[in-house]
Amino acid sequence: MLKPILRAAALVALSLLVSSCTSPSGGANGGPGSGRGAGGRAAAAPVPVVTATAEERAVPVTIPAVGTVESISNVEIRSQVTGQLRAVHFEEGSDVRKGQPLFSLDPRPFQAALQQAEAVLARDTATLKNLQAEQARLEALLQRGLIAREQFEAKQASAAALSATVEADKAVIETARLNLQYTEIVSPIDGRTGSLGTHEGDLVRANDATPLVAINQLAPVYVAFSVPGRFLGDIRRYQAQKPLSVTATVPAGAEGGGGGPAAGPGVERGEVTFIDNAVDASTGTIRLKATFANGGRQLWPGAFVQVTLSLTTQPRAVVVPATAVQASQDGQYVFIVKPDRTVEMRTVKVDRQQGDQMVIADGVSPGDEVVTDGQLRLTPGARVAERGEAGGRGAAPAGPVR
Repeated sequence: MLKPILRAAALVALSLLVSSCTSPSGGANGGPGSGRGAGGRAAAAPVPVVTATAEERAVPVTIPAVGTVESISNVEIRSQVTGQLRAVHFEEGSDVRKGQPLFSLDPRPFQAALQQAEAVLARDTATLKNLQAEQARLEALLQRGLIAREQFEAKQASAAALSATVEADKAVIETARLNLQYTEIVSPIDGRTGSLGTHEGDLVRANDATPLVAINQLAPVYVAFSVPGRFLGDIRRYQAQKPLSVTATVPAGAEGGGGGPAAGPGVERGEVTFIDNAVDASTGTIRLKATFANGGRQLWPGAFVQVTLSLTTQPRAVVVPATAVQASQDGQYVFIVKPDRTVEMRTVKVDRQQGDQMVIADGVSPGDEVVTDGQLRLTPGARVAERGEAGGRGAAPAGPVR
């Protein structure tokens, strides 16, 4: 019984040996698969990447911040007298000029008060003239010794008191005239009005807590912003040389002076006109203000804007795209493409980021080709090809940084 089992096992072993010898991947006669077993692996395909060339160029030294637009003048209009509002001479939300009429109060009570004060002055003036005439006659009699000095001095005192009363009457008239003028309220500045706090027919009270309207000056305006206090020395040094330029970027769709949405982001330029006298101890920042002409009315009080403070220009800075710089536990690095199209991992020292570019202080030279996309698949010594040449999608040609 053992012989049939051994015979069957021998037949199975022979069948497997014949199958391995005749298989296309077996390589008995040098087939396509024989190279892997005999001579090693085929060469690895190049890694598709996107590259750019490091450049040396002049780069501005700037400090980014977030700013708030502020009106240089913000006036709350209140009445200085109490009276009934007869007319409003503007539409809320409209631009007004300095001296333009805004409100008219009923002037009749104030006209009557002025007339009454004028009448009192006329009466007291006439009485004073009579007293002065009597004083002159008594003075002549006194010189002749016909009256007592006490009688003359009493008349003299009465005339002096009435003279003071006349001066007080004149002050009352001036007050009445001012009150009459206050019934016509005009704009003290050029600006834009807000919402109305009262309407025609309302009783307006003097110095009421609620203003009749608020006016904001829109041109020029301030943009207030804060930067880290460590930059204060640089800011003061460069400002001593020339006024520091500031740009404010208005987001796309922000309302402009024309009343409609802007088609895209706008940029306004101004100059630093204020540096606070102390660093905020709680935040470690210093507050600054820049003045903008705002002729196009793109900067609106209360709005937030992106601010860029320009200090100076670095004439020969080496820059690469920010996407070329990678981070590791040992610091920041870039992949440099060598002439043989293999890559070298090089540690770099970044000075600062300027927009979408990195200013490199050490580690990269002008003309070096750096990898900006595809670093995750790279190792030192790996061979690379431009993404379009490697058959990938979304290829970007190599070239200098623009």
